[in-house]
Amino acid sequence: MEQVKERIRKQFGNLTASQKIISKIAVDKPSLIAIHTAKKIGELTNTSEATVIRFCHSLGYSGYSELQDEIKKSLLMMDQRKGPIQKYRATEDAVTRDSYAHQVIETDIAFLQHGLQQFDYELYQQAIDSIIRANRIVVVGLRWCHIPAKWLFSTLNAIKGNTHLYTGAVDNADYFLTERDQEWLVIAISFPRHPAETIGLVQSAKSLGAKVLAITEGELSPISQAADYLLKVTTPQPVATSGMPTLFSLLNVLIKGVMVHDAANVQKRLQHYDEISSKLYSFVGEEDDFPFY
Repeated sequence: MEQVKERIRKQFGNLTASQKIISKIAVDKPSLIAIHTAKKIGELTNTSEATVIRFCHSLGYSGYSELQDEIKKSLLMMDQRKGPIQKYRATEDAVTRDSYAHQVIETDIAFLQHGLQQFDYELYQQAIDSIIRANRIVVVGLRWCHIPAKWLFSTLNAIKGNTHLYTGAVDNADYFLTERDQEWLVIAISFPRHPAETIGLVQSAKSLGAKVLAITEGELSPISQAADYLLKVTTPQPVATSGMPTLFSLLNVLIKGVMVHDAANVQKRLQHYDEISSKLYSFVGEEDDFPFY
């Protein structure tokens, strides 16, 4: 399914309104395509058989049969290795005052295990390399996404430097215009409901030549269309109150990846960070009692 989703992500902006409806079925309910004809999918989406076939062609498939076969194979493989989330949901009990703590932690573990099972090392390496290469980084995450965005900004600024946090209307993005000769990377964190300002910043940055690393729920997210690198996060719902452990785990992978693959520069940066902070701030106890890393 990942190949189908990636094709949809890349072509989504070029699809017609009717084809976008079909793409939602392909992403959210692929089993319908696996068992139904193109004519039936047209009926289910209030489009037509011809529109379904044109949708397949738009994604680069020779026809509906090729798309259907690829989805069938993907679903068969997924069924053979049902992950921890399916196992957890199969035994999920009603939340009670006595069980909620146990259930919350089990849910977090299940989604973290699912993320590890679906982990794409090559994609994450590309994202980490883009962070290391960038001369300037802008992190954006508005509304509740501001919390993980601020943590990512603070940590990247400590281990790499030249990282900015875009905070919305009270901020500005003039640095895009004044230093466009350098390699910029925008890291955007956004989940439903997606703030229009996050989408606008991503689109504007892309038009000015910046690279975009999108951290979001999937290929149909409005920020994924402009992404050079897309990291999908599957979390409990609602994300704002239940999905933070999974999201922070992903962000921590990026940070640790930069620390491992750019170790020499990171160590120099952290040493400098410690020297400056020890002069600016007073700490209680021995210096080694509160190491940054």
